[in-house]
Amino acid sequence: MSIGVLVSLALGLALLIAGAELLVRGASRLALRFGISPLVVGLTVVAFGTSSPELAVSVQAGLAGQAGIAAGNIVGSNIFNLLFILGLAALILPLAVSQQLVGLDVPLMIGVSLLFWVMALDGRIGRFDGLLLAAGIVGYTVFAIHQGRKENPEIQAEYAQEFGAANGWLGRLPVQLALIAGGLALLVLGATWLVDSAVAIARVLGVSEVVIGLTIVAAGTSLPEVATSIVAALRGERDIAVGNVVGSSIFNLLAIGGIAALVTPGGLEVAPALVTFDLPVMAAVAFACLPIFATGHRIARWEGALFFTYYVAYVTFLILAATQHDTLPLFGGAMLGFVLPLTAVTLLVLWVRTRATAPYDGLDTHRNTHRNTNGG
Repeated sequence: MSIGVLVSLALGLALLIAGAELLVRGASRLALRFGISPLVVGLTVVAFGTSSPELAVSVQAGLAGQAGIAAGNIVGSNIFNLLFILGLAALILPLAVSQQLVGLDVPLMIGVSLLFWVMALDGRIGRFDGLLLAAGIVGYTVFAIHQGRKENPEIQAEYAQEFGAANGWLGRLPVQLALIAGGLALLVLGATWLVDSAVAIARVLGVSEVVIGLTIVAAGTSLPEVATSIVAALRGERDIAVGNVVGSSIFNLLAIGGIAALVTPGGLEVAPALVTFDLPVMAAVAFACLPIFATGHRIARWEGALFFTYYVAYVTFLILAATQHDTLPLFGGAMLGFVLPLTAVTLLVLWVRTRATAPYDGLDTHRNTHRNTNGG
């Protein structure tokens, strides 16, 4: 593998992250200039901006005929978001989970995950499917704005502090427009470099583009979400750390999946391996969030460690399968025959115990209606 390919990969990731940052800064300040509230900016403009790396890569890959990378990036980003980001954030500090997330957003995430899987059963997310998904993100965003207007003053102030009007050079219209234009340009260039280098790496390693999309590309394009959730956890905004990941997962499937299917000629092709393994894993991870989130409305450190360990196991399985390693049957048998059933029983016991002893947990009640769809 040439050094040039690795440099192109690193530069592509760097340009995507820098482009997303510039786009968020410019677009959020421009929206505030036109009288849009900080809360709405956080729920919409920032959500789209932080999801722009995944969107740029999936659209670019779809147009370039690299459907494996496009679909793998969407599915892999969701698995990475829930297992790696939530796991790492909870290991740093136990995370609070609002009642709103447990009652609405997580069930919605599960439903959208299953819908995406069903749409992909025929091996393709067609343009009509893409239209339905895109319509779903429009409805979800409108609902988020409507619910956001009902937030209490504390949450309103939190958003105002995060996305409030800026003084100095950021408050100037030409600067805001330049940031938006520069951010979009970097996103397009970064996506092109990342997709080209990812294809080259797949060919050199002899693995499928799907595997590269599920791992390197998915992790790289999710770096903005990593930063958002970790910083939120360290600041004590622990429900925002969770809401960012859940909202990002919904956004990936509805917005990015929908747009990629609409702009890709013939719709977005989904590899059989994704349909039979990775999409079920994504749906199972979404299901696992419900009992974990509902047990005390918090994610404990041991639960974070469980999520993080499962992401390591998932990537290990992908690598072993791609290389046809001799230990693959043993590893797969241990996961299916012992680890996964034990985890399922543990989560079920926790869920039943929590429902029996505390049908409603008042933890963080001042944020029971709080939800955050930042991230992508």
